[in-house]
Amino acid sequence: MATPLNQIFPGAPQEWQERLRTIVDMMREMSLQHDPQAMVRAYGRRMVELMPSMRRISLSRRDLPPGQVRVTRYSGWQHEVNPWKQPEKLPHLKGGLLAELIWADEPQILNDCHVSPDDPSYEFLSGQRSIMAIPLFDKGTAQNMVVLSNGEPHGFSPDELPERVWMANLFGQATQNLVLAEQLEAAYQQVERELQVVADIQRSMLPKELPRRAGLEVSAHYQTSRQAGGDYYDFFNYPDDSMGILVADVSGHGTPSAVMMALTHCIAHMLAGPPTEPSELLAHLNDHLTRRYTLESNHFITAFFGIYHPRTRCIEYSSAGHNPPRLWRARTNEIISLENATSLPLGIASELTWPNASLELQEGDRLVIYTDGIVEAADSHFELFGIERLDDLIRQVQGTPEELRNAILTAVDVFTHHAPASDDRTLLVIDQLT
Repeated sequence: MATPLNQIFPGAPQEWQERLRTIVDMMREMSLQHDPQAMVRAYGRRMVELMPSMRRISLSRRDLPPGQVRVTRYSGWQHEVNPWKQPEKLPHLKGGLLAELIWADEPQILNDCHVSPDDPSYEFLSGQRSIMAIPLFDKGTAQNMVVLSNGEPHGFSPDELPERVWMANLFGQATQNLVLAEQLEAAYQQVERELQVVADIQRSMLPKELPRRAGLEVSAHYQTSRQAGGDYYDFFNYPDDSMGILVADVSGHGTPSAVMMALTHCIAHMLAGPPTEPSELLAHLNDHLTRRYTLESNHFITAFFGIYHPRTRCIEYSSAGHNPPRLWRARTNEIISLENATSLPLGIASELTWPNASLELQEGDRLVIYTDGIVEAADSHFELFGIERLDDLIRQVQGTPEELRNAILTAVDVFTHHAPASDDRTLLVIDQLT
């Protein structure tokens, strides 16, 4: 239990102890506030206890021309006005004593003043004979001011002024910090809302349903490291019953990558008719990206595009610097890396070309296509999950594509000690059933 002040300072005058207690209680109450308006309200109540006979006027000259001032608070008002949320309700004075005081940029004491009825400040200073003006500095100038007044001449001692200036500026700075914190929180919430809209739009571009092809079973996972990300996967149904499979990864994270991902989606769907070979789609993407977007934004995109032909069970593919997909051969338990047709990522330079390759899928074979957020997920010692762990899981998990997908995601989560994903993660598992 706290020791009473009269026991800590037994020889101090009673009035001094009461004043100290009021100040301590006021500081404690201030430290509990999160809302600047509530903080000022609490401060005002305490000031009434310390100086019950005085009027208190708060002024601001922010964004006003010289000689003008706004009254932001006044102890004589019957109804409170929030200056941050109701600025239109604040009196705007052009000239007069209050404007002169704040634009003087210095603390002042007026010991015997008479405010004329035609002075714009008369409403606030009528009948007041003593004035103490306390500037609140921001970036070196008195952007705000507290004016104390009472009806008696010589009502303020110059000895009080240094302490009042010091304490008022500390309080003003604390209040300003709360205002900034409130503004930052509001801005953060607005950004969060906008990011959620971006994320919703981005996810709307992903396939609504997984493709259904005779002899194929597909499972997919898509996870962004932030609300919006740069990974992208898509399927294309062509008239000859073939199917395009596109997985892409935009460099970077967050909203810029999400915008580039959306552009990639739109450009991919602009190609007229089915591509004659996979590299045709990559060249189409690269042409539009470099002509309009990536050369100035410094983004690039890795991409894998394959065309699956169900009648021949053959997949033709081409890769623009993407992680090589893994093909598990059911008969031999062998894993083949699809890396025979790769070149530079998209968006780095115009007029690039990409090679093509093909291979036949056999009954029971499994194709795993992924982005680097899977294999480059790191543990607390910065060790990467890596290709070997991925391949081990592909060999070991003999269930459905969904079971393998879940096993990989769980293993990555355990490996990273359940830390939030540092990069977007996309994973497709495709089985050749017959």
